[in-house]
Amino acid sequence: MSQADGPRAESIDEQERAHAADGDKKSKSRRPANTAFRQQRLKAWQPILTPKSVLPLFFIVGVLFAPIGGVLIWASSQVQELVIDYTDCKTSAPENTRADISDRVSATFKASTADSKYYWQRSNGTDNTTVCSLYFNIPESMGPPVFMYYRLTNFYQNHRRYVQSLDLDQLKGTAVPNSTISGSTCDPLTTDSVTGKAYYPCGLIANSMFNDSIGNPVLTADKSTNYTMTKTGIAWNSDKSLIKQTQYKPWEVVPPPNWKDYNGSYEKTGIPNLHENEDFMVWMRTAGLPSFSKLSRRNDDDAMQPGDYRLDIVDQFPVTEYDGTKSILLSTRTVIGGKNPFMGIAYVVVGGVCVLLGALFTVAYLIRPRKLGDHTYLTWDATNQPTTAVASGRDDRIRPSAP
Repeated sequence: MSQADGPRAESIDEQERAHAADGDKKSKSRRPANTAFRQQRLKAWQPILTPKSVLPLFFIVGVLFAPIGGVLIWASSQVQELVIDYTDCKTSAPENTRADISDRVSATFKASTADSKYYWQRSNGTDNTTVCSLYFNIPESMGPPVFMYYRLTNFYQNHRRYVQSLDLDQLKGTAVPNSTISGSTCDPLTTDSVTGKAYYPCGLIANSMFNDSIGNPVLTADKSTNYTMTKTGIAWNSDKSLIKQTQYKPWEVVPPPNWKDYNGSYEKTGIPNLHENEDFMVWMRTAGLPSFSKLSRRNDDDAMQPGDYRLDIVDQFPVTEYDGTKSILLSTRTVIGGKNPFMGIAYVVVGGVCVLLGALFTVAYLIRPRKLGDHTYLTWDATNQPTTAVASGRDDRIRPSAP
């Protein structure tokens, strides 16, 4: 070995000693622990679907679903309901004279409504408002409880920008600074362009709040008898716990542009306590569909006696500008809620389809049964092959081999 090879040989010896030293150290393995769970060796069971196991399921589902659907449809039919559309009362109803609106009414009662008449008329209210008076007949005792809703159509409360247009901190009572409101999700209704003060409550949802003032139904035969309905209890408890009395001072904020009852200022009328305003809470819980009903009044104790009633509504909320409609809805409820036959119809349809498919598959199976394969061949374990494969002489090539 030459002198030039000496340093190279020493370098190789050092590398070999370093590799030997590394081999002595225990290397960290990323392999999962050798357990049944980590290595996916847990016992499993998978049903083999055969006609004898599947066909009874069709009939069982059909026999169970069809009666349940029938009960749901029957329960929905027991709900007493009256719907009156007063969309264009402000422009179409005669002034101080009744006009028939039977074509705008939908009624569901056990008693016949063939002789019932429905009218409307309009009159001038205070502050240049229009009062729409609806006359209707209740053919039988209704409730209790009795719920009054207002129903809107073609109003998209589910629009993404509309749903986001609020400030939760402001609703919780915090006096949010104007600088913070300006950059919040309340955009574009954050602060007043003239005074620079924050809107309270800010955002599109609050500004578009339904503001028709609905009175109590009054028996026309005895004007001193009102069917008193209350706003208390129409909002969810979760909304009551969220919306608190504000810490704002009346001179620090201004009402939203469409809150005309406050004349553009809280300094004269006083700032509203939204913690007690359940109408506001109901409106702020946005609807998922463009046609929706929101609870406005309720009476949980007294039945609404049969007779002719008058309901006065201060008509202020515009709907014709976006091709929408608005209606008043009086309703009772059952153990499944209000009137909605969809769920019952869905159960009946699913039950009927299952019975029909079960019958068709049964006939097909009886007339021309399909030969079932041997499920023992469904294995990927080559070391645990069924003995029938050798005895029958079948070609093993049809069975997947082990990896």
